[in-house]
Amino acid sequence: MKFLVFLGTVRESTPPEPARLGVRVAEACLECLKSRYEEHEVELIDALDYPFDTVFKPHFAYPKSKAPSSLSRLAEKIKSSDGFIMISPEYNHSMSPALANLLNHFGSSLFAYKPSAIVTYSAGQWGGMRAAVGMRTFLSELGCLPVSAMVHVPKAQEVFAVDGSPQPGEDPVSWFNYFGRTFNQLVWWALAAREHRARDDPHQLIKDFKRDPSQRNAP
Repeated sequence: MKFLVFLGTVRESTPPEPARLGVRVAEACLECLKSRYEEHEVELIDALDYPFDTVFKPHFAYPKSKAPSSLSRLAEKIKSSDGFIMISPEYNHSMSPALANLLNHFGSSLFAYKPSAIVTYSAGQWGGMRAAVGMRTFLSELGCLPVSAMVHVPKAQEVFAVDGSPQPGEDPVSWFNYFGRTFNQLVWWALAAREHRARDDPHQLIKDFKRDPSQRNAP
């Protein structure tokens, strides 16, 4: 199967230090996935690689031939994926605005009927868990329902080095076992969803919202 790992941090300035703390968490997740789930394809999608215009215009609002190529390529990757891992810091008890902005550029039909996993982190003691609460609602609305287990990494700068390797004194096996509880659920649901999509196309059962709000509203 194919999984996309979305890293939702674009802040490069300090303080606080270190900047882009989420890179460490993302690298640790990628290493865990590579070592324990090597039969699956995994790709990192870094929000910093997608600078957007000031005026918000999502991918689905463009004529097919006019959409920015970077958005079209990412749309195809989302469409062809079987599940998603969303990595976010916590800003004011909420998920990363950069991650929300990136995901909002794509229609829910690309994400729908596939599972997601929530990974949050912080430089402090809570590990971003308050952001994770809001992410459940957000991801559910996109259609990629998050699995029940989540990953929270408090004081991430003390847990992982810049390259994602554990800091001295941290047990990599214990951390990967912790990650695995969430990733195992993601893989299980992704396989189940993929097999069922192959038998019964959900987009035919429940039509996608395309143009008119009446397609979504009650009578």
